[in-house]
Amino acid sequence: MRQKVFKIFKYSLLGALMLLAIFLIYHYDSTIYAYRQAKGQLTIIFNTRPVSEVLVDKAYPDSLKNRIRLIQEIKKFAVDSLGLNPSKNYTTFYDQHQKPILWVITACEPFKLKAKKWHFPIIGTFSYKGHFEENIAKEEIAELKNNGYDTQLNEVSAWSTLGYLKDPILSSMLEKSEGRLASLIIHELTHGTLFVKNNIEFNENLADFVGDYGAIRFLESKFGKNSKELERYQFSKKYNDTYSQHLIRGAKKLDSLYNHFDKNLTLKLKKQEKNKLILNIINSTDTLLSNSFQSKLINRKKWSLNDGNLPNNAYFIGYLTYQSKQNQFKDEFSIQFNKDFNKYLKYLKEQYPTSIVF
Repeated sequence: MRQKVFKIFKYSLLGALMLLAIFLIYHYDSTIYAYRQAKGQLTIIFNTRPVSEVLVDKAYPDSLKNRIRLIQEIKKFAVDSLGLNPSKNYTTFYDQHQKPILWVITACEPFKLKAKKWHFPIIGTFSYKGHFEENIAKEEIAELKNNGYDTQLNEVSAWSTLGYLKDPILSSMLEKSEGRLASLIIHELTHGTLFVKNNIEFNENLADFVGDYGAIRFLESKFGKNSKELERYQFSKKYNDTYSQHLIRGAKKLDSLYNHFDKNLTLKLKKQEKNKLILNIINSTDTLLSNSFQSKLINRKKWSLNDGNLPNNAYFIGYLTYQSKQNQFKDEFSIQFNKDFNKYLKYLKEQYPTSIVF
């Protein structure tokens, strides 16, 4: 009897290993990517320090300790006042030594505002892809360009593991203003509270909406409604919102251009028409603020057709991913819920239950 049970166990184990091997072979690229992501995450986690330890370290500047304490306040406010899920995030600290640690790729078809999608087992589909190794990110960018995609590579200042790991405070966060820091932390905590599989636009737009709303409430609570901290953030938000909406309108113009290309138009002429329109959209941003003094505070590069790095479709896709649904959330929040954020968040949790389970 014991020998029979052992045989059953042995064959079951062999079967499970064979299934695992088939899965890994079939998803080879995803497996390698998952390994690199895990390696990058664990390298950071194993080199973090508890916040409590950093705060009593005499070698660490008081100014930066105060920024760490501010993050603790922001997190407490997000949980107690906004109703975001409590977690162990931001209880550890990782010193980047002034070096970036994560790069994110976006890619888009050259004559269609259609983002490239990356599909991963379990966690779903994403319109961006992160790498902890810059050289690998650049290699993938080069490959995407060779395949005809418009691409963009950005350094990332924070990310969320959706509550499955303890996301640390990164040293680069401490360089941000009070408002931008509050928005960033609340944005990432929102991902850990509500994240819908295969719906990146919803997730990022919601996190941006909650991050901005929560930052304003936090600044009002901590510094006051007439504080310079709040005034600075609101000015920055006003311009960023206006700029985002300008690019979203620009994306619609690009979409119209692509849809109305003559089928006999050469690739060279298509590129010329595309770049002329992008140039017009980007360089007209200096008219976004009516106040001439405020406009001077925003210094954006003036582009020309000769610039090798003129923004492309991937640049516009980024704004569509993060900002295109902001008005939807604002209208729901204001009209349907009379600006009662706790009721609105409860509704969102019921309407869009988190669908990623490990």
